[in-house]
Amino acid sequence: MSRIEKDFLGEKHIPDNAYYGVQTQRGKDNFHITGTPMSSEPFFVIAFGYVKKAAAMANRDLGVLDRTIADAIIYACDQLIDGRYRDQFVTDFIQGGAGTSTNMNANEVIANIALEKLGHQKGDYQYINPNDHVNFGQSTNDVYPTAFRLALILRLTNYMNALAALKQSFYAKALEFDQVLKMARTHLQDAVPMSLGQEFHGWGTTIGEEIERISEVRQFLHEINLGATAIGTRVTAAPGYPELATKYLSELTGEKFILAGDLIEATSDTGAYVLLSGVLKRTSSKLTKICNDLRLLSSGPRCGFNEINLPQMQPGSSIMPGKVNPVIPEVVNQTGFLVIGLDLTVTLAASAGQLQLNVMEPVITYALFTSISTMENAINSLRVNCIDGITANANHTRDMVLNSLGIITVLKPTLGYKQCAEIAREGYETGKSLHDIVVKERKLLTQDKWDEVFSFENLIHTKFEK
Repeated sequence: MSRIEKDFLGEKHIPDNAYYGVQTQRGKDNFHITGTPMSSEPFFVIAFGYVKKAAAMANRDLGVLDRTIADAIIYACDQLIDGRYRDQFVTDFIQGGAGTSTNMNANEVIANIALEKLGHQKGDYQYINPNDHVNFGQSTNDVYPTAFRLALILRLTNYMNALAALKQSFYAKALEFDQVLKMARTHLQDAVPMSLGQEFHGWGTTIGEEIERISEVRQFLHEINLGATAIGTRVTAAPGYPELATKYLSELTGEKFILAGDLIEATSDTGAYVLLSGVLKRTSSKLTKICNDLRLLSSGPRCGFNEINLPQMQPGSSIMPGKVNPVIPEVVNQTGFLVIGLDLTVTLAASAGQLQLNVMEPVITYALFTSISTMENAINSLRVNCIDGITANANHTRDMVLNSLGIITVLKPTLGYKQCAEIAREGYETGKSLHDIVVKERKLLTQDKWDEVFSFENLIHTKFEK
């Protein structure tokens, strides 16, 4: 069963049970790009509900929208905010038209829900019209970016929570491994001793820094151009509408939105997205480095570093029996590469704006939502399926430290750089241990002094001695 709807381009058959209409159907037919519909990002649908509700409330209060119609629209928006009718948002994320298909998808769904609320049939737009009523005093060019910014704010809350949980997992392991002695490495060569706990604590600290950066850049998303309409001149918007709609949006969401001081500039500007994408790239780079470290430290197990054991998640080979691979760090790495690539997409799209509008915002939307959602999934998997289950090979790591030539650095204040270098070279060439050279052969230290200098506490928190 279907109904016929028409616009100035002609007629379209619309499924009778569909709450979207003719313009949404055109967008659905025209843009088979990603295969990912707007419904896949719940916060985007919810955000449109909030923006359209704030607009209806402002227009109602200003006397330019009939109260009965406005209240029906508000009711429909509440349905979207509550998570209903999400499957009716069918437009592809990447589309021509700067998001017009998506805005009309919201307008038509809201109009048809409101029509049914008032006892009318879907598509009976003489009573409530998607353009004339739901989109009154609005344009895609102010509604779409406002909804996008709100959706990003909502989405980033979950993302930051995932990062915070990962940070705490690193800190928990730092405490668990605070007495595990190991050798640090620079240039992949032995450096000086440290504890495994210090290494994990450093990872927790760097993730904490990312949470702070995201919190900072998220503030830029609170400046909106709602009421700017087509290009920022407020054409078709009632006097006072931009300020009132922004006020209502703040009250409805609990987020403090600020109306941009220059609406013409704000309508074409995408700088906040570039900032956010850059922070997402930075976090991805850090997580990639951490996962590379985890893969190195767990390598082997018998012919590699073998300092830590990652949880065994699945058989690692179809040909080599018993092999287990670090699949969780690997998948996080790949997700990081995706996010880094999508940052370039955002950069190019932001730079492609022309004159009073950047029509490339849909691909920015797709890139940022994809980056945030995939990285959030990767972060949660890293925490649950990897970090929380890591164990340490403490005896092995301690043996490597005490057999290393790198610990000669601890003796430099006492013996001097030149003599320490000679001792290290002798150990390298002969295979002798530093203990044998320093204590037994050259008798440069007594056994008691050696034990004092190379105690766990002194190796981790070395005291300066001359």
